[in-house]
Amino acid sequence: MSIDAHLLALFTVTTFVAMAAPGPDMLFILGCGMRGGPRAGLLATAGVATSEAIHVAVAAAGLAALFTAVPIAFTVVRIAGAAYLIYLGVGMIRHRNDSPDEGTAVGEKISGRRAYLRGLLTNLLNPKMVTFTIAFLPQFINPGLGRVGMQFAVLGAILIGLEFLVDGAVGVLAGRIGGWLRRRRAARRRLDLATGGLFIGLGVRLASER
Repeated sequence: MSIDAHLLALFTVTTFVAMAAPGPDMLFILGCGMRGGPRAGLLATAGVATSEAIHVAVAAAGLAALFTAVPIAFTVVRIAGAAYLIYLGVGMIRHRNDSPDEGTAVGEKISGRRAYLRGLLTNLLNPKMVTFTIAFLPQFINPGLGRVGMQFAVLGAILIGLEFLVDGAVGVLAGRIGGWLRRRRAARRRLDLATGGLFIGLGVRLASER
């Protein structure tokens, strides 16, 4: 076996507990699901999961030296990610009074493609996720067993699977609640206002972190 069974079990439990605690990804997916429906919530999760796969590849390639050698790179990516979240939030608040077209199905306000891309970018532009993955995954790697790349791949697969299990469920359930709310115009406006405020808050939080 190319991976330590004890470390594998420990990683699975630790990752599940960490994902169950509300964080930026879960809150973002919650907002997408409530505003765009179950499909949007699930595809936002897929976007986040794709970004996490990239982070795992970065960790496996040992590119942690980038942020160490060029500290400004970390700051630039962090500010870019914060600005993107604030941009999304402001857009939602500005257009909260827009009436959906007649005949438009509930849940189509955020297309699946847009939800996926937003999930991908918000996670990818958060350098703390890169540094966390780089610092976290190696703790569960046993170099003595060899095939380190395979060990990273197994841990990455579990990470992505748990992402779909936990945050995907949040997105789908939020989507069903959001679909019910959007049938009521006043509730839809409040929903857009709350979701926009949530994204702005996440952006400000990311920008202020060090």
